Amino acid sequence: MDKVMVIAGASSGIGAATARRAAQAGYRVVLGARSQDKLQPLADETGGIAVRCDVSEYADVEALARRALDEFGRIDVVFANAGVGHPRGFEAGDVEDAKQMVITNVFGVYATIRATAKALRETQGHLVITSSIAGRRALKGSLYSATKFAVTGMAEAARQDFNGTGVRTTLISPGMVQTPGFTHELEGVLVADDIARAVLWAVAQPAHMDVNEILIRPTAQDS
Repeated sequence: MDKVMVIAGASSGIGAATARRAAQAGYRVVLGARSQDKLQPLADETGGIAVRCDVSEYADVEALARRALDEFGRIDVVFANAGVGHPRGFEAGDVEDAKQMVITNVFGVYATIRATAKALRETQGHLVITSSIAGRRALKGSLYSATKFAVTGMAEAARQDFNGTGVRTTLISPGMVQTPGFTHELEGVLVADDIARAVLWAVAQPAHMDVNEILIRPTAQDS
C-alpha cells in the first residue's frame, strides 16, 4: 500500500518542492494551502489531492486530515510547513499582519499536529516541521524569529509527547533559502529542493532511527 504524505503549506517553495520529491518517491500526496489557484496545478502534476487549508483555522486543518483519511485511509507523514514572514523591527510593518504571522507560524503548527496525531500514531508515522535557523539564534527586531523559536520548542515537545508510540519527529531548520517572500543577496543560497531532499532523507530512515533535527545552511553563510 502506498504511503501518504500530508503537506500543509504546499502551494509554493519548500512545500511544493517536497510534494514533487514525495510523489517521485511513491507517496500519495495531500496538499493543503490557502492559494487554491497555485495548489491545483501542483496536485495535477504530482497526482495528488488539493485541499484549501488556512492553518490559522483549526476546522480547515481538520478537513485536510479528514480528506487524506477519506481518500487513502491512512497518513504516514505530516509536513507542517505553512508559515509567513514579517519585516524586522518592532515598529515595522502592519500590526494585524504581525498578529496573523504569529497565529499562522505558531498556532498553525499546533493545529497541524493536533489534527493528525491520532492518524500518525496508527501508522507509527513521521511528523516533520519547518522551523528556521532564526529559531536557534535571535534576529534583531524579528518577531518572525520569535515565532520560529516557539516552533523549535514545539517540535521537541511533540517528540516527547509521541515518545513510545513509534511516531518520529523531525525539525527542519534552514538557513538562507531562496523562496517566494524571502530573497537573499548572498551567492549560493539554498533552494527549496535542497530542503525537500532533506525531508525525504529523514523520513526514509529505518523505524528505529529518529532524526530529530536537521540544520541546513548554505556553505557561504557565516552565521
